[in-house]
Amino acid sequence: MDSVDAVHTEGAVEADSADETAAAADRTREAEPESSPSERGPSGVGPSGVGPSGVGPSSTGEAPEAARAAGALEVPAQRRRPTIKDIARRSGVSESAVSFALNGRPGVSETTRARVRRVAEQVGWRPSTAARALSGEGAATIGLVLARPARMLGVESFFLQLISGVQQVLAQRRLGLLFQVVEDVTAECAMYRHWWAEHRVDGVLLVDPRSADPRPGVLESLGLPAVAIGGTETRPRLSAVSADDAGAMTSVVSHLHALGHRDIVHVAGLAGLAHTERRIASLRAEAGRRGLPRARSLTTDYSDAEGAAMTRRLLDEDAPPTAVIYDNDVMAAAGVAAAAERGLSVPGDLSIVSWEDSVLCRMVHPWLTALARDPVAFGRGAAQELARLLDGSPSRTVGVPLPELLVRESTAAPKSRPVPPRPGRVSSDRVAGASSGPDSDSAPDSA
Repeated sequence: MDSVDAVHTEGAVEADSADETAAAADRTREAEPESSPSERGPSGVGPSGVGPSGVGPSSTGEAPEAARAAGALEVPAQRRRPTIKDIARRSGVSESAVSFALNGRPGVSETTRARVRRVAEQVGWRPSTAARALSGEGAATIGLVLARPARMLGVESFFLQLISGVQQVLAQRRLGLLFQVVEDVTAECAMYRHWWAEHRVDGVLLVDPRSADPRPGVLESLGLPAVAIGGTETRPRLSAVSADDAGAMTSVVSHLHALGHRDIVHVAGLAGLAHTERRIASLRAEAGRRGLPRARSLTTDYSDAEGAAMTRRLLDEDAPPTAVIYDNDVMAAAGVAAAAERGLSVPGDLSIVSWEDSVLCRMVHPWLTALARDPVAFGRGAAQELARLLDGSPSRTVGVPLPELLVRESTAAPKSRPVPPRPGRVSSDRVAGASSGPDSDSAPDSA
């Protein structure tokens, strides 16, 4: 509530006798028309007074009609925000009693509490979030920091849909969202400390969990409740909303394997992200179970440029893969274009799967086989879990449903071709940081 005006005077108890006096004042006010807040000055004077912004009759005492007749420019009155002092005056009680009534504290009778709240509603009073923050009562705001290049927001639709789901929950609870884009995790941790010092947020939504992630420790030291979206680690005030990346990878590889693909490459996102490492490990495990020694993962920055460049390099190999799994829809669409540049067809020469489904997957030709996740529901679930923590509930891990693989035109049985070279062989222009199959001599990029 408005804690700047809400002076918590210890022991200030409003006597019930004040109820009768205030009730009489209410009856008097109901019988007499009252001037609006824009007509009253700082001391509550009537229409003849001058308000805090100088709005009112001219200093010469001219009536408004006379001023208009003289050709004076009309200046619309600006409505002053109602304060606890206004509510106290209209209710006939002290400011301390108003504070207790509006903050739900003991010290006033239920009759007084109801009357104060009714008056507050009539004058349009709302609590000041700045005042609440200064008094430690909360900022009514949650924070979200994205440590990625700002240009990626215009490329990937996932985060925009995620934030849309978050906002649905925040709107219901009248909470605000403070969003910031920074360069790296170090800057992100500094932003959390800054927000905490200025009482800017009540909690945080943590995105892109990493291996050896310093952020949970920073948030725990600050006492800020948080939810790790896509994470698995929990702490006393840190919950996780986790996705089954292993199950999703299993469904994709099973589909491609059933079609007859044995040379499968995963074009992954940023190295070091927890979900990237889980997907790489999942592909490696599936390759081991199914006897696919050439299956491997290559990391990128999620952009269409790197998606296209990686596809060209794969197609230039002595024995190019027959199927590629891309970590988002943008890279998958770029892969279709890169194959067309080489005069290759999808899925005739190359099958393509997108880890994210979107409108883009249905705008390219052919339509892309994709994992149908629901980023909006993901965002809603994360915001609901953070609201739980803010209400005092213990932290936990919440799973989201396994995404459905939508099989479309971009996957088909591979063309027959000569036996490929020995397992693990790739062209000399293989990018640094690629993780290979289990039989390769090189170590994976993300252990």
